Amino acid sequence: MTGRAERGSAPLFAVAVIGVLILVGAALGVVAAMVHAHRVAQAAADLSALAGAQAQGRGRDPCAAAAVVAGANGAALDSCVVEGFGVRVQVTVAGPHWLDQHHDLSAQARAGPA
Repeated sequence: MTGRAERGSAPLFAVAVIGVLILVGAALGVVAAMVHAHRVAQAAADLSALAGAQAQGRGRDPCAAAAVVAGANGAALDSCVVEGFGVRVQVTVAGPHWLDQHHDLSAQARAGPA
């Protein structure tokens, strides 16, 4: 008669497993979104630094050019420093705001003559 005492335990186990899978899936979604946002930030920083270095080489304002390119790539230019013939920039993009995550991601890049 052990079969009657364990009746109904399979649905409870299935609900618990489904709940854990949903939680793990949501956490993996946040991690994937953070990795994507960091890649966007790094690409925006690289392109902004290159645009700044090119503008400096042409006698224009490198930080203005870097800000335009950063904005076009969905980032905000935090800092722009002219170092001799090179330009160093830092940009920030909005991070994912899921599961109470409110962190923005930033990236730095430097460009100039080789």
